[in-house]
Amino acid sequence: MSQNTIPVFVVGSGRSGTRMIYKLLSGLNGIEIHHEYFISTIQPLAAKYYMGLISRKAILAVLKNSYASAVYYSPAKYWIDCSNKLSWLIEPLSMLFPESKFVHIIRDGRKVASSFYHKLPFEMYDDKSVQILQNWLVDNKLPEPPPEKKYWWNIPRQGQPYDRDFKDYNQFQRICYHWVEILRVIKESLKTIPDNRKLIVKLEDLVRNRQTFKKFLDFVEVDYQEQLYRYTQTPQNVIMPVDFKMTPIESKMFKDICAKTMKEYGYKGKEYEVRY
Repeated sequence: MSQNTIPVFVVGSGRSGTRMIYKLLSGLNGIEIHHEYFISTIQPLAAKYYMGLISRKAILAVLKNSYASAVYYSPAKYWIDCSNKLSWLIEPLSMLFPESKFVHIIRDGRKVASSFYHKLPFEMYDDKSVQILQNWLVDNKLPEPPPEKKYWWNIPRQGQPYDRDFKDYNQFQRICYHWVEILRVIKESLKTIPDNRKLIVKLEDLVRNRQTFKKFLDFVEVDYQEQLYRYTQTPQNVIMPVDFKMTPIESKMFKDICAKTMKEYGYKGKEYEVRY
């Protein structure tokens, strides 16, 4: 048990390397690491928070009884959770843990969108689950959707980005929206975090550049080992070992929604290939 344990939250869009980080650091001295800790509670909570259905005070109460307890009873120097669900909760997490650190892993949106769409079609923004959540948002006398991943992906409310367009989006467009909006929210939230408590890195740089990889390890006080770097050279969270490329229609939809964000993060040119 330690009151000096430092929480580290690895956030991102999903399909962006958080699972790789979890597997990479698992078992190392001084680290207790999780992947999507307490997810059946956190994902609905995060979605409700984004959609304005729950207060920050209520969020903090749940986090205090889960994350704060887990950190308090951890014997490790660093308690880490790798979870895209926490991307929506950066500010309350920082309030609860003023000593916490945040790592934002960014990945080319083309790879993220294709991976979600082809590899997790029944888990993210499928038509039926979206309609169930939408119906509940309109009429909360209906039973609340159960705490399963497929139901709890943000639907923009009036006044939020893409609120007018979202209702006409298909599943692929909704996934594109997710990538753009989660990066926007992370960027805005991290502005409140001092530089010494945050690290922003592209997945592509993390796995291609030893200095970038070493910088990440330094951030969580792990000594560089060549075998750790080599581990990152092979995709880890592999549901289906296929590098899906967008069709021309998908590419057009992606550009319509994501072009500005792609440019902002310096992604341009031909889509790179993932080798399994």
